[in-house]
Amino acid sequence: MENTKNIIINVGRQLGSGGRVIAKQLAEDLGCEFYDKELLNLAAKESGFSEKIFEENDENTNFFKSLFHMNAPYASGHYFYSNKLSQESLFQFQSDAIRKAAENHSCVFVGRCADYVLRDFDNKVDIFITASLENRIKRISKIHSCSDEEAEKLIEHGESIRSSYYNYYTGKTWGDGKSYDLCINSGILGIDGTVDFIKEFVRRKFAL
Repeated sequence: MENTKNIIINVGRQLGSGGRVIAKQLAEDLGCEFYDKELLNLAAKESGFSEKIFEENDENTNFFKSLFHMNAPYASGHYFYSNKLSQESLFQFQSDAIRKAAENHSCVFVGRCADYVLRDFDNKVDIFITASLENRIKRISKIHSCSDEEAEKLIEHGESIRSSYYNYYTGKTWGDGKSYDLCINSGILGIDGTVDFIKEFVRRKFAL
């Protein structure tokens, strides 16, 4: 992507919407760095703490769960884990890693409140990907080789955690259209069609 300024794409997504796959393809097609769980490793390196600690506080886990039962073996380098490290501190480390990456190169971020963390950046586009519950159940049941009933429970549980994480740290409502530049139903155009639609949106917004 030839541009004098980095292009940042933040992708929020409903569970089973194919959001991560879409974000990954966007990064490849537009020549951007891709960050999903990679952010946990990046934040760990920046902070000196173990990646395991960040995984425990990630948006895809029960972040309300106390982290203070973890023991010293999770520490790395000359740092050690103690109850002085709050969940807010972990979020701050991750936010710092997001901002540093966004300053250094064009990026596609998946979740982790990146749209909020980078709210002061003018070179970004915030996207939310959804799909019908039927489509999402079908996708999750295929991925996890489970029944539709089990897939629906996974979706309900996962989205409860994901939305709670986002709402807690941002003070906004996860999935609310007011928070995004573009909300799109991936079930209408399919994965490839959705990728193409978003690429055209990004190109028009930044006059690429």
